[in-house]
Amino acid sequence: MSRLQMQESANFILTNRIPRLFSSWLMGKISKIKAPLFAQPALWLWRQCAELNLHEAQKQQFGSIHDCFTRALKPDMRPIAEHARGTSPCDGILGAHGLVENGSLLQVKGFSYAIEELLVDPDMAMKFHGHRYVTIRITASMYHRMHSPLDGVVDQVDYIHGDTWNVNPVALKRVEKLFCKNERAVLSGKTAQGEPFAIVPVAAILVAGIRLHCTGRVFNQHDRGPQRVRTHTPIHKGEELGWFEHGSTIVLLVPPGWNLAQGLEEGSRLFMGQALFE
Repeated sequence: MSRLQMQESANFILTNRIPRLFSSWLMGKISKIKAPLFAQPALWLWRQCAELNLHEAQKQQFGSIHDCFTRALKPDMRPIAEHARGTSPCDGILGAHGLVENGSLLQVKGFSYAIEELLVDPDMAMKFHGHRYVTIRITASMYHRMHSPLDGVVDQVDYIHGDTWNVNPVALKRVEKLFCKNERAVLSGKTAQGEPFAIVPVAAILVAGIRLHCTGRVFNQHDRGPQRVRTHTPIHKGEELGWFEHGSTIVLLVPPGWNLAQGLEEGSRLFMGQALFE
């Protein structure tokens, strides 16, 4: 077993044997403590446990852990592939992907889940039967902001209250329908060509909230769902949509004719703005 696999197994055992919702709430409180004498040692410890690379960040000194979690990047650090049909909405690792078949998506090989359970809206789910899906995992040390993968309009946001299971590969192989159990938001609308799309940020253990600019608010465990926010927000490739307040996962649902960009496969490292669909 590799060192990374050992770390992720230990991470799964540790984080799923503690009260997940309470721990996420507590982490939210701790992360926002604005005290450099607390934040700097905490960030130093974080860097010893993970590959936290801050040379791309706009600033190098952070007043709180939260500031580091939600850090912005220096201008032009993530060029946008304007020629692509769709771009990666975040830094991350490409997970399960394919077509929605018989109303189901793959979490990992051998574990499927229903699109209706993910979206919690039968009418919306019907629109995506046969469409393409892509799963992207954001690790704790990565850039946490999410950006638009396409040109279009967000018509509504649905917040779905839920658990905060760990979403690392070990958890995905052990917890069935994990994405359908966790707290999440569904940004849905139409592409510039009038086809339906959905962007589904899924929260996880120690995630204290999901900030979405088009709603002007942070969704977190204090919110009970499902809640629906109507909006009519034009979005463009690379435009910032919001952020996680820790690492997690994004599931994309796009038209069936959008093929995965050449050379990408499960496990590929992605950077926000790179070509994802062609």
